[in-house]
Amino acid sequence: MSARSALVPIILTLVVAGTGCTVSSTAVLDDDTARVAADAEPGNWLSHGRTYGEQRFSPLTRISTETVAGLGLAWSYDLGMNRGAEATPIVRDGVMYVTSAWSIVHAISAKTGAKRWVYDPKVSREVGPKACCDVVNRGVAVHGGKVFVGVIDGRLVALDAATGVVAWETVTVDQSQPYTITGAPRVANGLVYIGNGGAEYGVRGYVSAYDAQTGALRWRFYTVPGNPATGPDGAASDSVLERMRATWTGEWWQNGGGGTVWDAIVYDPEFDQLLVGVGNGSPWNQQIRSPGGGDNLFLASIVALDAKTGAYKWHYQTTPGETWDYTATQPIMLADLTIGGTPRKVAMQAPKNGFFYVINRANGQLISADPYLDMKAAKDTPRGAPVAWAYAVDTKTGRPIENPEARFKAGTTLIHPNPDGGHNWHPMSYSPQTGLVYIPIQDGAIDFAHDPAYTRLEGFQNLGVLIGTLPDDPQVRKAIRNGYRGALLAWDPIARKAAWRAERRGAYNGGTLAVAGGVVFQGTIDGHFLAMDAKTGKELWSFDNQAATLAGPVSYELDGEQYISVPAGYGGVFFLINGLFLPREGSPANARVYTFKLGGSAPRPVIQFARIPTPKPPVLPVTADQYRRGGFLYDTFCLNCHGIAAITGGVLPDLRKSGRLQDAVLWKAAVVDEELASRGMPRFSRHISAADAELIRAYVAGQAGLLFNQEQERTPPATQ
Repeated sequence: MSARSALVPIILTLVVAGTGCTVSSTAVLDDDTARVAADAEPGNWLSHGRTYGEQRFSPLTRISTETVAGLGLAWSYDLGMNRGAEATPIVRDGVMYVTSAWSIVHAISAKTGAKRWVYDPKVSREVGPKACCDVVNRGVAVHGGKVFVGVIDGRLVALDAATGVVAWETVTVDQSQPYTITGAPRVANGLVYIGNGGAEYGVRGYVSAYDAQTGALRWRFYTVPGNPATGPDGAASDSVLERMRATWTGEWWQNGGGGTVWDAIVYDPEFDQLLVGVGNGSPWNQQIRSPGGGDNLFLASIVALDAKTGAYKWHYQTTPGETWDYTATQPIMLADLTIGGTPRKVAMQAPKNGFFYVINRANGQLISADPYLDMKAAKDTPRGAPVAWAYAVDTKTGRPIENPEARFKAGTTLIHPNPDGGHNWHPMSYSPQTGLVYIPIQDGAIDFAHDPAYTRLEGFQNLGVLIGTLPDDPQVRKAIRNGYRGALLAWDPIARKAAWRAERRGAYNGGTLAVAGGVVFQGTIDGHFLAMDAKTGKELWSFDNQAATLAGPVSYELDGEQYISVPAGYGGVFFLINGLFLPREGSPANARVYTFKLGGSAPRPVIQFARIPTPKPPVLPVTADQYRRGGFLYDTFCLNCHGIAAITGGVLPDLRKSGRLQDAVLWKAAVVDEELASRGMPRFSRHISAADAELIRAYVAGQAGLLFNQEQERTPPATQ
């Protein structure tokens, strides 16, 4: 355990002498594991997916297809943020525990929404640039009288559940490297399981288990091999290290390898195993990462480990030789299904790559894999349409049948799905009543090309691919925007096909919750929270949350009343990068928890989204080549925070409207002289010269000009 005095909140100094009284016994921890496994408390939401199976199904029945129209707001709670709200709340014995951005934990009365306590880990804002996908957090674990949270800077912290006082904390990563934590921990049998992120930045992924009472490391499993010259790691993964290495070529370790476990971690009590979803390679482009090819284990895989020791049990790789950011970190769900007349214990996943997998969780053998997107063979793809990376999976070998063109070895290829994936981190749910899995899906395309001039940049994203950006033509941009849509898909894992599909206005919609009253709930990118008939998809009720509602909803019961609760808030990677596709502008504090019950009558909070006029931008004297160079530099260093083509998603400043754009000196002070580093601006001085900064300014000014002209066309002339 390591002390972090500079970052530990003041509350710790008040209780150092008393932390011993908050430590729970092993017996209490084991009792809590049995409590979750028994699934005998439908009124609580005890773990990330309610039960260890993570089906996100509530047995509560008061809210049903007949009564859901009577839902109203019971209370709302202001998270005090203008950043993303991705957490699944935990509800235990009348208290809700939920996180906001920057890994801040809130304990709230589940009945009234009144604040119990707040824990702020006081993360330095200079950690922000290490996060590929915003400084979000997807929730806590509550177990044995403690609340466990992974902090964006790599710490794992245990809090007293009653007071928020720190019981212990430990650093789980090398903080000199660009590791982050955004995922929710899981706890079982006295161990806390946590992974990390950072694959785009060149780290080596792993998952760790810590003693829930003390914070001591119990085991670690690396998901990709390290430098062969350094030998074994002294970790649980050593037993399969040679097996991993045999699937890589070149000097992959120079780029870290990737394979981070940044979200899906599922405890399977029936086999006492941990199923972890492994992420993309570093860099994305396999031609650079592993130039001789190979499967690159365990990238884009589900890996089963002994829950007590971390020993390898089995794996299934969804995307061998991954090269498109097709992670397998998406939610993993456990279920008992009868397939072909035979009861099977299965794991189910809909990863980014467009296929739905049903896997025998006893041994990792593939049972079925079917496309949930329209995945065609290249020969059947219309000219000019995007090519699917694969069009089928061979169930005998478990391997995909790829379209060779998709590996972009000869020029540029338009590929789908894009790196957002067909399904991302957003929770899916399963109803044992309907037998359907409810998946938030989308399908977009993007140009991929090999980057022949790739050079690794320390501290920045390293993809190794040239990805198409937006053309300047407003009509083309409009067509691109209108073409990127999402849907809620009800998937039958036994029939291996969709039962119904509900279209959405945009892509990247929220997680789902199924309840025994025959209703499925989902939030949307444009801020609505919907209730649908779980059998048909018919919309039964909606509420305007006023901000993107992407997190996983939960249901619980108190004093005979059933509640539905969901966090909402603009933020996350989609809002940093894809401003073109987003419905609102402006960035007030909009992150909140909304909680509903039958007959609820609380007033909806008012959030004002003000459209900010664009100042007339400067016209900088640059050539067409210099403008393109500025665009390339922008894409390399600025896009991840300020959006494709400088179109912001309303989370971080819109550079097109910045006063610094008007003044070369002020622009240089921010971009080159690191004036804003303490507020989270990356340190560019080693990579961007003053001349480069001016080219970036010219590109942003050009994008600002496009927006300024559009606004002038929409604004009627002033009358005298």
